[in-house]
Amino acid sequence: MEVDEVVHMPRLSRVALCGGTHGNELSGVYLVRELLKMKKANQNEKEGESVSVLKVLSNPRAIKQCCRYIETDLNRCFMQATLNEPGPEVAPYEIIRSQELNHMLGPKGCPEAVDLVCDLHNTTANMGLCLIAYSDCDWICLHILRYLQKQMPDIPVRYIHLDLSPNEAYSLDSVGKHGFAMEIGPQPHGVVRSDIYTAMKAGVQHMLDWVHSFNSGHLFEGGWVEVYTLVKNVDYPRSCETHSITAAVHPELQDQDFCLLHPGDPLFQAFSGETLRYKGHEPLYPFFINECAYYEKGIALSLARKRSVRIPPIQVQTTGEHQEKEWAVKSGEE
Repeated sequence: MEVDEVVHMPRLSRVALCGGTHGNELSGVYLVRELLKMKKANQNEKEGESVSVLKVLSNPRAIKQCCRYIETDLNRCFMQATLNEPGPEVAPYEIIRSQELNHMLGPKGCPEAVDLVCDLHNTTANMGLCLIAYSDCDWICLHILRYLQKQMPDIPVRYIHLDLSPNEAYSLDSVGKHGFAMEIGPQPHGVVRSDIYTAMKAGVQHMLDWVHSFNSGHLFEGGWVEVYTLVKNVDYPRSCETHSITAAVHPELQDQDFCLLHPGDPLFQAFSGETLRYKGHEPLYPFFINECAYYEKGIALSLARKRSVRIPPIQVQTTGEHQEKEWAVKSGEE
């Protein structure tokens, strides 16, 4: 198929907007709560003729305690094997919750799954607004990226590609037919910043505007977008005896997410004062620099390659569409 041929894709009739997958990332928590409150206040009004939007508070117990998770990271519980296997009699709360969410929004990989999942996250890193997804050829997600870049010129909007198969994909957004995490920072965990919240709110609204426009038959032109594909994660230097970290991210690198890191550039500054330099063989783009939540995961920063991807023009499929099954809207709030 020539890249300039129009690709016709099914209507996005069901969209899930999720917040609080990590209970201390508060922009998504408060935005979903606000949207749920607005829905109750306007319960006699239609959500919109072209799309049903399900608002979900993903991890209610962690939200209540304002912590990342209760027993294990919910956003690492959506591998196909985890979702399909029966859990033990006393399974971790997040395992049980992942299976509940899979039932609500999926099942993952099945025709009954929602058309699009947008999972809202905050990072303590200086990353602007990022869409994080498992495909570098999902034309829906990449066109949404391009639309957000046009509509939000005052904030950097980027696309991070995690090169994993559907079975290996571990996060909530992988349950939908299409999906991404919308990651916005910097914002400390357990804190809500008005500017970050406002940026997330705008990103969500523009995303839904794009969906409505797509469903109405608008033809979106093709073009080029930049994609950052994860190459590897880098841990902090650590003590052989205690495994505690022995250095922090170098001041020249701190907050420089997506600025090209060259071999020999400062990477860490040891607590003794020594500068430790990047010893990689190629320049790469760092992101999630000094992310607070990743200390426990042994990640000081991630490194990516950047490349340009040509996306084709797309338009909603108008012929041969089958009647959508009736979809019962389920509440995501416990």
